[in-house]
Amino acid sequence: MRIDVITLFPNMFAPLEDSIIKRAREKNILEINLVQLRDFAFDKHKQVDDSPFGGGAGMVLKPEPMFRAVRSVLSTSVEAERRRVLIMDPIGEVFTQSKAKQLATFEQLIFICGHYEGFDARIYELADEAISIGEYVLTGGELPAMVVIDAVARMLPGVLGSEESARTDSFYDEESGYPQYTRPRDFEGRLVPEVLLNGNHAEIAKWRRAHRPMLDR
Repeated sequence: MRIDVITLFPNMFAPLEDSIIKRAREKNILEINLVQLRDFAFDKHKQVDDSPFGGGAGMVLKPEPMFRAVRSVLSTSVEAERRRVLIMDPIGEVFTQSKAKQLATFEQLIFICGHYEGFDARIYELADEAISIGEYVLTGGELPAMVVIDAVARMLPGVLGSEESARTDSFYDEESGYPQYTRPRDFEGRLVPEVLLNGNHAEIAKWRRAHRPMLDR
């Protein structure tokens, strides 16, 4: 999968150089291309924002640089039906594991990250959909984009140590999200449930289904 991120702050994406995402990139399962929005500004000061018509606090991202940036990415991208352009915005659909699985079926994802007080409304025309990671305010779209990238990357074949790792993640399906334990069996009097030690997989599966709700409280 190829991921393009249009952002004013590419250095914020340093976490994508570590851990599972780093290994996925090294194995050529995942390609991440960070696009500096200012490179597509018209003036010598690289201005990408301006004050809003009608007044209001803060600055709004201008349409011209963003259209130029997205069009530049699209000119070298895959066919339209195999890609998805996503705008990170709190008004969008709330991101879920189901959405992560859906997005993992595309060959290319293009992320539009905002900053300041928002986008010129015409920028929304560039996106196939808007995605939110929750009803709260962040400085920009970079952190939400990283959340989505991490969740989607885990769904790609070969990224995790085994496909079972992805299937047993919390929220992957209704059977997952159960409590887990490792050694020692007795930690300060807190014992691992005996059912997990007897090797009866049917009983273990039943216990896990029964105890999943404790994680939802």
